[in-house]
Amino acid sequence: MKHTWYVTFEVPPDGTLSRRRHPRLTETFATEEEAKEFARTKFTSGLIVTAGTIIPHLPRRAIPSVEIPTWLELRGQVDPDQ
Repeated sequence: MKHTWYVTFEVPPDGTLSRRRHPRLTETFATEEEAKEFARTKFTSGLIVTAGTIIPHLPRRAIPSVEIPTWLELRGQVDPDQ
């Protein structure tokens, strides 16, 4: 199956190198739902996440980090521990 979605996320520092070689990594997915599931795990663990469609997939979508909560439909949910 052709991958049409990507999720990019920051790589947390592990402290072994003075400078990170790859501050961000990207994974690709066949469906938006698979991309959302992966992005949700990275986002809820505190990483900066962006996502979007891979060219030439139409319509093109780019989801910047500030819009990830809306894309994941997390906005408005309240953490019961807070």
